[in-house]
Formats: sequence, C-alpha cells, structure tokens
Amino acid sequence: MSLSKKRKVDAECRVFQEKWTSSYLFTELNGKAVCLVCSQHVSVLKEYNLRRHYVSLHADKYNNLQGHRRGKKVNELLAGLKKQQSVFTRSREISDAAVKASYLIANEIAVASKPFTEGEFVKKCMLKAAELVCPDKRQAFANISLTRNTVADRISDLSTDLDSQLKRKVNSFITFSVAIDESTDITDVAQLAIFIRGVDDTLTITEEFVELVPMTDTTTAADFFTALVGALDRVGVDWSRAISLATDGAPSMTGKKAGVVTIFRKKVQTANGGRDFWTFHCILHQEALCCKSLRMDNIMKVVVQTVNFIRSRGLNHRQFDSLLREKDHNYGLPYHTEVRWLSRGAVLRRFFDLREEIKEFMEKKGKPVLEFQSTEWMQDLAFMVDITEHLNNLKKMLQGRNKVVTQYYDSICAFKLKLSLWETQLAGGDAAHFPCLKDVCATQHSVDMKRFKDKITGLLQEFEQRFQIFGELEKEFKFFCSPFTVNASDLPVNIQLEIIDLQCDSDLKGKFASAGLDTFYRYIVPGYPSLTALAAKVLCMFGSTYLCEQVFSVMSINKTKLRSRLTHKHLSNILKLAATQDGTPDIDALVKAKRCQVSGSK
Repeated sequence: MSLSKKRKVDAECRVFQEKWTSSYLFTELNGKAVCLVCSQHVSVLKEYNLRRHYVSLHADKYNNLQGHRRGKKVNELLAGLKKQQSVFTRSREISDAAVKASYLIANEIAVASKPFTEGEFVKKCMLKAAELVCPDKRQAFANISLTRNTVADRISDLSTDLDSQLKRKVNSFITFSVAIDESTDITDVAQLAIFIRGVDDTLTITEEFVELVPMTDTTTAADFFTALVGALDRVGVDWSRAISLATDGAPSMTGKKAGVVTIFRKKVQTANGGRDFWTFHCILHQEALCCKSLRMDNIMKVVVQTVNFIRSRGLNHRQFDSLLREKDHNYGLPYHTEVRWLSRGAVLRRFFDLREEIKEFMEKKGKPVLEFQSTEWMQDLAFMVDITEHLNNLKKMLQGRNKVVTQYYDSICAFKLKLSLWETQLAGGDAAHFPCLKDVCATQHSVDMKRFKDKITGLLQEFEQRFQIFGELEKEFKFFCSPFTVNASDLPVNIQLEIIDLQCDSDLKGKFASAGLDTFYRYIVPGYPSLTALAAKVLCMFGSTYLCEQVFSVMSINKTKLRSRLTHKHLSNILKLAATQDGTPDIDALVKAKRCQVSGSK
C-alpha cells in the first residue's frame, strides 16, 4: 500500500505557484522549492510541505510583515539568493578553468617529453608574467595546480581516458592487426611496444598505441607472447578478427617452432577456425638487410676509420673544420651509426664530396688514406654513394604513419623495376642513374662496369627473396588498388558478382578517381559485403614496425641517465599521450570529476 502511494506522489506533475513566494517565502530553483530564508529545499513540491516549513521555522519572525513591507523583504531575499548563486557559479567556473588548465599543461609536458617537475617551472613563469600583464588575475593563475605529483596524476588520468577510448574502438573492429617490437631502455630493461590497427564496419581505420610492456626478467618468445596476449586481452580484442602480425624479425619473434609469430598464429587460427593469418617481417628491417647484401665492407671500413680519426679527437675536428671554412664549405663530416639506417648515405655522400679536403688533411697528419690512390676503390666508393642514396630514398618512402600496406608493395615493386633497369644499363656500360660513378669514370680510362652490374643483380635477387609475402598477397593487393580494371574471373567466387556490379557503377568509378584508397572503400558500405570484408583485411594490415621505432625514440628522450628512476607505469602513460594518433583525451569529462586543488605559491 505504501509503495503504491509513493509511486503516485512521484508521478504527480506538481507545479510551483508564484503566490507561494509571498505566502511562504519559497522560490523555485532547478525544479525544486527552495526557502529564501534558510536555503533548504522540500522533497515534494506540495503546498502543505511549504506551509509546514514556514510555520515551524520562520512564521514568528516574518508574519508581522504584510503588504508593501512583505513584498520588499521578498525581493531582498530573492536578490540575496541570486547573488549567492552567481558567486557559487563563478567560483565553480574558476575552479573548473584551473583544473582544465592543469590538464592541458600536463598533456603538453608529456607530449614534449619534459620532466614532471617542469610544471612548477611553468607556473612560476606564468605568475611572473601575470604580475606584469594582468596583476588582478594573478590569483587565477596561482590556483592552477602544477606540482610534480599533480602533473603525474594528470598524465595518468589522460592516459586512462585514452585507454578507455581505445577499448570502445576495439569493440567495433571487424578486423585488426598488431605490430610489435622490442628495445632496451637506459636501465637495461627490455620494453615491448605494441600497436594495433583496426577497421570498423564503416571501414574507418584506427591506428593506436596499446602499451609499453616492461620485460623485467627473461625475454624468451613465451615471455613476449604472454605480454602481448595480456595487453590485447586488456583492451578486449576479439581474437577471431585478427588478420596479421608485424615484427622486427628477431629470432625470438620469428622462430618456426616456438617464435612469437608461430604461437600467435596458432592462437588466432584456433579462434577463427583456421583461416589465413599473415605475418610481416618489418619492411624497413628487410630493406636494411637487403643493403647488407652489397658486401662492400672494403669501402665502409676505410670511411668509418677516417671519419672516426677526424671526429673522435677534438683537435683534429677543430683543425678539419677550420680547413673546410677556408675552402668555403659550410658543413662537416657526420658520424656513421649502424642502427640509424639513413646515416650511412649521409656519411658516404659527405665523404665523397670532401674527398680532396680529407686527403689533404690526412696527409698533413701523417695518416694518408692510401685507397685514394686506387682507381678501383674510388669507383667502388662512387658506386656505393649512388646506390646508398637510391636505397635511402626508398627508406624515406617506406617511413611514415597511417600508410596502407599496398603503398609499401607499390614502392618495393617500383624499386625492383629500377634495379632491373640499372642492371641492363650497367651491363652496357651506361651509368646514367649513378652520377658519382659517372663523374669518377669520366676521368679514368678503364672502367669495369660488370662488377657493378653483378652487385645490382645480387641486390635484386635479395629483394625478390625477402619480399615473397607480397607475391603471396599480390591478387588481393591488385584488386584493392585497381578494383575497376581487374578481371572478375581472377578473383574468388564469392566476390565475382560484386566486383562486376562495382565496375558498372559510374558514381563509384568517379569517386575512385578523386578519393584515396583509404577513403574510397567507405563508399561501398553496406552494398558490397564481400568486397568490404576483403578491403577491411587489406586496410588493417601493418607493413612495418615504424611506429614502434618512433615510440622507442620517445622512450629514449624520456628515460635518460637523469631520469632513470622513471617508473614503468609513468613511462607508459607518457608514451600513451605522445604516441596517440587520432585520439584526444576528453579533458572536460575529467574536469567534472575533479575538485580544484590550489597549490601554494610564493
């Protein structure tokens, strides 16, 4: 009986009446009746409740006020309540602004790879500026909390919010792929970087950083696999929708019996019923390994020894730079670093351009480079400079974010055709695309181009062997890149009819000419389900671990000898903000959940 009465009261549509303001000193605020005297509100908007409150608490004091005097008092009480509400609202706005500013500055500190203590320095600068520019606003800046602990907490909140956004996106993926790589930080802890690239039912691509997992003990394939599965399970992936895995090609990753790739494939195929699962050895690592097939160590050994002699001794370096300035050169010799793939080309080019100055300087130092006297060695150096520049141009094309795997395929196919062209031209004694070699040969009578042709042949064979996976996926890639020119009979039966309908759709043909590959296929949803599934598979593939390499660069900037005590959790939070692709933290939502904490200021 009592429950039914309660429901009846809740269901009644009670309306505040204006006469109650004068009679009982109440007003309506946010749908509730609020007493103008004591600011209390009644639970149910009913005249009986208002009258009882007034009689029991305020009647003795205000009953003697009638007519004009009562109206004047009511207006005073209303004005006082309005002012109180205005002050509260303004205070809340200032509080929210201070907290939001704290979040924004903490985000910038993380993205810029600055220490958490930079927040206090930033605040000190803001207060100094406020004293000069807007002294009346100084307290507003002083209210922004930027202590070390606060900045760390803010970065953690922002990272958690991005993680929540990623989990929601992962739930919408119809296909996804993973890229992983491992590196060691300044404290010798192995760190596993994990990225995910997924496609939803609208064929929108999401490419985001998942986590940096510290490997504090052993780094076997089983350890990497456990860490990888744990991170992906945490974001809630559907294992049956996994398409491919890209790794750096290390033995623990690609081992045939117990490598991460092998174990990962078994897990995925158990979930998807045995469907195809592709694995990619990072195309950048593959290209770097192809370069090693040139086997021109006789060149690099001399170049590196000479450069180190000049650069590693302060006196030699200063004297060489002085010599270059005398000859109007505005640049010097850089170091060569094996792990920085583009540095070889830069060193070789600079060494070749400054060969006369280097020869002169080394002779003055009593360390003549005898190889400069060899015509064959100089030809090899020139060839090495040219081919390395070509390879470096390819590396630059393979780098970058948000690339579709077919773009890698196109670049590799183009480079193999270039190698075939150079092979033919060098066999005929033509060095048209090797300008340094051409310049050296112009001053020499006898030039054996056959050995350079053999180098190109070996390089071409290495490319053919290392990029076989692209040959296995060639049909899918050709359809994806040129859906309006492929022959329907060359495609699987389940998409033949759909591809014919697509090729006869004039509207889609026009959009294909104007839109990029990563956006065109959104137009075919949902009318072509089989084509959509095939396009989603290609769109979600990783071709390289370039993103992982970028994360490791940011890791090296953050975790240095001066910040070696940075915790794994804090490091992962920083990288989450620095490596995010399209995600933006919802700072407004975070502000609503926080109270302003005013930090002290001197």
